[in-house]
Amino acid sequence: MGKQYIIDFGKYLAEQESRIVYIIDIKGEAWREIGTLLGKVRRLKESIYDIPENKLIEEVEELDSRIAFLERKAAETLSAAEVVNIVRNPQRFTLQDILENVYDSFTELGGDGECNIDPAVVVARATISRRVKNKIHTLQVMVIGHEKGKGEEFRNGGSAKPWGNEKALRYMRIAEREGIPIHSYIFTPGAFPIEDYPGAAQAIARNLFFMAKLKVPVVSFISEGGSGGAEAIGLSDFRLMASRGYYSVISPEGAAAIEGRIREGEKVPRQLVEHCAKQLCMTAKSNLSLGTIDRIVEEPPLGAKRDDFSFFKRLRYEVMRATDEVVLKTKSFRALRAYAMSRQNRQEEKIPEEFQVHIDWNLTDAEKQRLLELRSQKYRAMGQGFKEIKPSLGKRLKEVKEATAHKIYDIRYGLLRQHRRTVKKMIEEMSSEGQVLLRAFTEPWRAAYDFFIPPTPHPVSQVNAQSPGSIFTLDWEPYVSPLANEDRTITCPNAEKYGCQDLWVPDLYGEFCGVCPTCGHHFPLEYRWYLENLFDKGTVREFSQDIVSANPLNFEGLDKKLEAARKRTGRQSGIITFDAEVCGIKMVAAMLYSDFRSGTVGCAEGEKFVRACDRARALRRPFLAYIHTTGGIRIQEGTLGVVQMPRCTVAVREYLDCGGLYIVVYDNNSYAGPVASFLGCSPFQVGIRSSRIGFAGPRVIRETTGEDIPPDYHSAKNALKRGHIQGIWDRRDFRKNLFEAMITMGGPFLYYK
Repeated sequence: MGKQYIIDFGKYLAEQESRIVYIIDIKGEAWREIGTLLGKVRRLKESIYDIPENKLIEEVEELDSRIAFLERKAAETLSAAEVVNIVRNPQRFTLQDILENVYDSFTELGGDGECNIDPAVVVARATISRRVKNKIHTLQVMVIGHEKGKGEEFRNGGSAKPWGNEKALRYMRIAEREGIPIHSYIFTPGAFPIEDYPGAAQAIARNLFFMAKLKVPVVSFISEGGSGGAEAIGLSDFRLMASRGYYSVISPEGAAAIEGRIREGEKVPRQLVEHCAKQLCMTAKSNLSLGTIDRIVEEPPLGAKRDDFSFFKRLRYEVMRATDEVVLKTKSFRALRAYAMSRQNRQEEKIPEEFQVHIDWNLTDAEKQRLLELRSQKYRAMGQGFKEIKPSLGKRLKEVKEATAHKIYDIRYGLLRQHRRTVKKMIEEMSSEGQVLLRAFTEPWRAAYDFFIPPTPHPVSQVNAQSPGSIFTLDWEPYVSPLANEDRTITCPNAEKYGCQDLWVPDLYGEFCGVCPTCGHHFPLEYRWYLENLFDKGTVREFSQDIVSANPLNFEGLDKKLEAARKRTGRQSGIITFDAEVCGIKMVAAMLYSDFRSGTVGCAEGEKFVRACDRARALRRPFLAYIHTTGGIRIQEGTLGVVQMPRCTVAVREYLDCGGLYIVVYDNNSYAGPVASFLGCSPFQVGIRSSRIGFAGPRVIRETTGEDIPPDYHSAKNALKRGHIQGIWDRRDFRKNLFEAMITMGGPFLYYK
């Protein structure tokens, strides 16, 4: 046998060995005795010089046939957990491969390799071209994505640190200024859970808030989409997903640890991991059916690898086609839009060598506004996995009454009041020139305006009538917590440090409002205490009670847990939305509370929050989000729960852009998705003393980073130092501080300003 043949056979056997190892990584070594086949390949490699050429050819041909058969069978029986194995395999393509094979040229921004602000997030200015009737059109885009790396530990497995997401945000702003589309590529198991400035939660929330109104087309592609880390660059106009990718609220291992109540340090059973992976509906087909993505990009049966150039050709076509569709939908000339889209879609099955039409990706001002409207509609339509009880006739009449009130508010405070201000200013200017001479002229005008548009009394004038003081100065008998009924004493956790005396429980939860009078430590109180003591007596009126938390994925065991929560609380979801007043000022409030599934957010909670935002905007009232407790996104609702992060953020952004006042107050334990999105994007966030605020709990941080954290890592004091919140309130002064905030903050949009 010649030397060249031996070298070729050796290279070929190495490739076959790699194919078998790849299958083992996906299916396991025990699957169809594939481990035996691997042993045979390795023996052939070792004895390649001792086997006759004709015999070696027979062995190689048989081997190739056997491996091809196993690859087909493996692809036919892929489970959700095995899809996760494909995504995590070191042979899978990465963002660097996409930049080199999908785009014509690129320049990496923000550093290179390990000399980078955050190597897990890569930003590049790239060009991509299309051929139309033998003419080449070159287009510019901003590429932002996660780089898992090829054995590069400094990439952190694609888990972005806070400053990595901040880098992404900076270049999103540049793309918007230059008017070029953004292509985002998601390859992350989740964000790196640290609170170093600007903090993981705050960085994600800021990105979502900005992307909600980004005035350029955004197309995202998901290979590995893990929870908030994926959403940080994933709020887009068109969402593509690899056919062998996954998009999930949490990793299968994390879900199994929670569902199985696995103790820290214990191994999670493989069967439970596989079960949770299936229950979470994380595959591309599942997400397409749920409406959380727009299109699937087909890969080879066992997933695309770094050298699958036909896949890169497909991906190149799909990202351009998706960008075209986003741009075309903004066009006002519908006939042209329909014609161009039909020409593009005609080539879906086979990738064309050239496009039928050239579409310019630059948008006019009117088209940008249309883009934002379509993005809002897109996310508001997502994540509808809740139930709504059919309203009775009385409730329907109430809805009509409220809708009419919204229109009246819109006319009164949106249209007439602006003219009233203009005329009033003109009258005052005229009066200042000759007050005595013009009084006879101005008084009829003033009287006429006051008759048709009664002047809104300024809340400051109500201070004397109803003092905004602490809880102790209420004009009614305060609600006392049931915890005060126990005849015993309790020791403050800071007793050793501050010398606090033992506290008699009736005093602690009665007169002291759950606060140690010596050190100010806040003991937890039930959510009803705030409903009864924070707002004016008799002014709390709930709305959206008919929206019910459901089990959209049919997650095993969730129905029983939801039913138990309903019986225990008498409520239908983990959020309460209501109208209320504080010292006479009307407001809209949303309260996440611990009693119902630990205050986790699912489709029902997201829908109620969005409706509360819209109500506050329509009625021009301040909007308070009081977070008694939140444990994050409800994992049993999968990506339908995850999309509540961008969905609710879009609603908040629209409310704030109208000029609303949005205040978030954290209490007890506030973590994860809600804090990293629609709560964390508020310009005014405060924490009740002794609350704990952050992105991930201590256990998740330890398991992810391998490092322990100090006991006060998530304290309100440290959150204030890091800039996450803007203040710390004492529970006893909550009412007074909230009143003062509504008086001093917020623009003229509010009805009482």
